Amino acid sequence: MPEEEVVVEGALLIPLEKYLEAGIHIGTQQKTGDMEPFIYRVRSDGLYVLDVKKTDERIRAAGKLLSKYDSKTILAVSARQYGQKPVHKFAEIVGATVIPGRFVPGTLTNPSFKGFIEPEILLISDPRGDAQALEEAKQIGIPVIGLCDTNSSTANIDLIIPCNNKGRKALTLVYYLLARQIMRERNLIPVEAELSVPMEAFES
Repeated sequence: MPEEEVVVEGALLIPLEKYLEAGIHIGTQQKTGDMEPFIYRVRSDGLYVLDVKKTDERIRAAGKLLSKYDSKTILAVSARQYGQKPVHKFAEIVGATVIPGRFVPGTLTNPSFKGFIEPEILLISDPRGDAQALEEAKQIGIPVIGLCDTNSSTANIDLIIPCNNKGRKALTLVYYLLARQIMRERNLIPVEAELSVPMEAFES
């Protein structure tokens, strides 16, 4: 498979085949200028393909960044259906706050709202689906990590994780790896260790 030429085996968080099996690199038939640096090539069927090595690098960077925050101050959201179970399991493992499903306007900006919370960093599954959370994070001035596909706008996202943010298996894998990376960075599991929870537990 041509995608394999862009990575150095052994330097990745998981074997390359696992990334490819999950379709983490399969984008859409549209691309934005924002995502151009993360695109490896375009397939004959018009689908843009993401650079797996860059995805891997950004998952590492996001894990390192998130590990520095008090878990309760990390907010993870996913309005997209296939992201709800993975984001919930991610939050459960690392101790983060989670809003799967609809994000109620005012959650971050209206102190009189009973569901009001004050996170210090936001993790979103899709800039379009999670636009309300992204807008409120901008208003209160907290950093945002975003899972972005080839057709995503990256405005107001501080750390982009380029990936297929629509596929069930791709979302499962990204959130599993993020959780594992945070636990490793915090020395809660050894550097080479897996989570005690299997990846299947993250899948919708």
